[in-house]
Amino acid sequence: MSFQLEMDRSAKKTGSNIVLALDLPPDQPSRLLSKSIKTLEMVHTYLCAVKMNRQLVLPLGLYDGVQQIVKWTHDQGLPIIMDCKINDVGHTNRAIAEHYYKAGFDAVTANPFVGWDGGLQPVFKTAKQMHRGVILLVYMSHKGAEEGYGQTVQEPKTERRIHQYVVFAKKALSWNADGAVVGATYPEKIREIHAILKNQVPIYSPGVGAQGGSIEAAITAGARYLIVGRSITFAENPVEAAKFIRDTANQFLKEQ
Repeated sequence: MSFQLEMDRSAKKTGSNIVLALDLPPDQPSRLLSKSIKTLEMVHTYLCAVKMNRQLVLPLGLYDGVQQIVKWTHDQGLPIIMDCKINDVGHTNRAIAEHYYKAGFDAVTANPFVGWDGGLQPVFKTAKQMHRGVILLVYMSHKGAEEGYGQTVQEPKTERRIHQYVVFAKKALSWNADGAVVGATYPEKIREIHAILKNQVPIYSPGVGAQGGSIEAAITAGARYLIVGRSITFAENPVEAAKFIRDTANQFLKEQ
């Protein structure tokens, strides 16, 4: 089963389009692990997937504590994404992807700035061989995203001036990416990118809540999945927060 189909299956089964970004405050590895599992135990019924980043992998160890989180997530029938933002030369990118896939992650994120030949081509090849996914960064959610993803560039072949994120959206299509990250903090970008991707490449939108992104604006603009972290993990009552975000998202999804 492809990662896109796996995500679609999970969303339908759980009735949720929420991907939990398992972001926790810095702590001792043993406490980070127990807090991660405890958080997942509380909110997993309101999720369609889980996302981890290097804030957890570095202290817990890819083949140590992280394995316990990956196994627990899979035992609940949820996919898990490694937000590693692969962004190096080809042979290094391939090794990074292989490690994360072998550790059990169902998909990785990658940065299209490095290009295809000698860049991300080995990642997509490895993903295909191992039946895993690749999600491309098209427009990130932080304030400085405009400096890179929002810059105007000149297409080499046509010499036409175009926004960088439009180039990346087109690459997501031509490379057969399994998803595109577009910040919920920029609903106008979601709308523009969704017009390019249509329903071929689903949009994953981080930035709801803590960064100021709106659930309604992101979904009505075309986001398929919402990546939510601190609004749940830092909440006084993570269960209530997760349920509220899921139910609010579903309300607007039904209107699409």
